[in-house]
Amino acid sequence: MASPVLRVAVVGIGEVALNTHLPNLALCSHWFKVVALVDVSPGALAHAGAKFGVERLYTSLDALLAEAGDIDLVMVMSANEYHVEHTTAALRAGKHVFVEKPMALSLEGADAIEAARVQSGRVVFVGYMRRYAEAYLRVKDLVAAAGRENINYVRVRDLIGKNEHFVSQSGAFPLKFTDAPPSAVAERATRSDAMLREAIGKRADNPLDRETWALLTSLASHDISAMRELIGMPERVVGASRSPDSQFIWVMFQYPGFVAYYEVGIDNVKLFDAHIEVYTTDRRIKVTYDTPYVKGLPITATVLSTKPNGDFSEEVLRPTYEDAFTLEYRQLYAAVVHGAPVKTSPLDSRDDLVIFKMIMDAL
Repeated sequence: MASPVLRVAVVGIGEVALNTHLPNLALCSHWFKVVALVDVSPGALAHAGAKFGVERLYTSLDALLAEAGDIDLVMVMSANEYHVEHTTAALRAGKHVFVEKPMALSLEGADAIEAARVQSGRVVFVGYMRRYAEAYLRVKDLVAAAGRENINYVRVRDLIGKNEHFVSQSGAFPLKFTDAPPSAVAERATRSDAMLREAIGKRADNPLDRETWALLTSLASHDISAMRELIGMPERVVGASRSPDSQFIWVMFQYPGFVAYYEVGIDNVKLFDAHIEVYTTDRRIKVTYDTPYVKGLPITATVLSTKPNGDFSEEVLRPTYEDAFTLEYRQLYAAVVHGAPVKTSPLDSRDDLVIFKMIMDAL
């Protein structure tokens, strides 16, 4: 029997959708067909609809869901403040959901999504594409084979230039739109403030804390999520610090028998410096990422060791040039069509927020 092609609605036509998801979904037409787009920007809708051949355009998710009987999967990549509302609405309408990270900005939001998932019986798949890269999975296997008792130290690093440096050279030729209705812009700001207060309480009055939470729930969610899968949840935060503008954060996590040092930041240097390196007794095992905004850049695994004859060895593994988004889509398709397990689930994603709270408490 021929495998079904899932009919998809994409909610939120911003930078991520225009540069990564919509182009990659078009290339994965054997799995997915985008049939509807939702955004508050008329310009973004018109541009994406014409560019990707999508005729059904909506300025609200409610309008889409009112006539979405043929849609199998809703992909939520709207502004972070709307992830919970859009995900739970799609679940109540009986749709499977892919939601970009951060799934939620607060534990209450994460719990609301999990409750809606359980009630609906549908798939919720959180978009941590780095965890589906083949090189990352090779590193995971190597670390597991080495044994946690042999880990001496872990370094997690994500210091990158602003996205615009890479987007401008991505080959996707995206446009930016600023024609969202003023009421929608104001409503988002109000919602953002409410969610911050729900997440960090009175600290939302401090602009530095607001910026810190924003960096943690955006870029840092990639790193913390991958770290969790590789070495588990930390016991505690030994110490944490940040730059005066909160664009750089440094954290030391305590694990049984070792520490993991984490550094994250955004600057104006056109370089994507992201990796996780695990130092074991006899090996150093590292996964290195490049920008996801340029399709096909390899994600590699590197293993440093000493051979039995005393030679130093540096082995670079490049399991595939297939990009992490495509590998992620393969698992998404398997989850929706074949009932395959979802490792990046709402409960898994919730643990990021637990760690972010640990970091905030240590600052």
